[in-house]
Amino acid sequence: METICLYLVAKGGKPKQQSGPRRRTLQVDAVSSGGGARGLIQSGAVKAVPPREAAAALESGGYVMLDVRPAWEWEKARVSGSVHVPLFVEDTDSGPLTLLKKWVHFGYIGLWTGQKFTKLNGEFLRQVEAAVLEREAKLLVACGEGLRSMMAVSKLYESGYRNLGWLAGGFNLSKDGDFRDVEGTGKLQYATIGGVSYIFLQLLILLQAVGKN
Repeated sequence: METICLYLVAKGGKPKQQSGPRRRTLQVDAVSSGGGARGLIQSGAVKAVPPREAAAALESGGYVMLDVRPAWEWEKARVSGSVHVPLFVEDTDSGPLTLLKKWVHFGYIGLWTGQKFTKLNGEFLRQVEAAVLEREAKLLVACGEGLRSMMAVSKLYESGYRNLGWLAGGFNLSKDGDFRDVEGTGKLQYATIGGVSYIFLQLLILLQAVGKN
């Protein structure tokens, strides 16, 4: 799903800048036709910002970064000054059906990626409104791979936010130095990786370091 979304944006290139009634019509159609965030980006209603250009958008473009990753990813690495409101939160329900889902999730996903079993944050929009008081604020919405932030962009646009940007491809496509100040114990591009995959990643980094020496 991630690859398909990114491919469509890449194929379309930069959205054409249109003005007047025509552009407004495109923006409305992008939402009403079910195109969601993809349609908003292609119409130009939401600006796609690659990681290498994100720092400039934050520092001189007037954007505030809205990080929608879950807490465990945000704690590993985050852009200084960003606003954190997770789109998904850990599902703490202990009912039998949920426990069964958690076991399946752990076997297929959790063990390898370290990702917890989650559910949509029902308070997402309210929490954004509390953290960002003005709907006219310019928000650069970001996550690890770009999919969750696309979902968040759709919700925010439908709620009345119009000055939105999307971090194209997410932090996974960022490189060291793309952002001036990063907090946390890890790197932004690796924050989504956990579990057994994280062990393999650390081993790969170690082998690369030994190879250079």
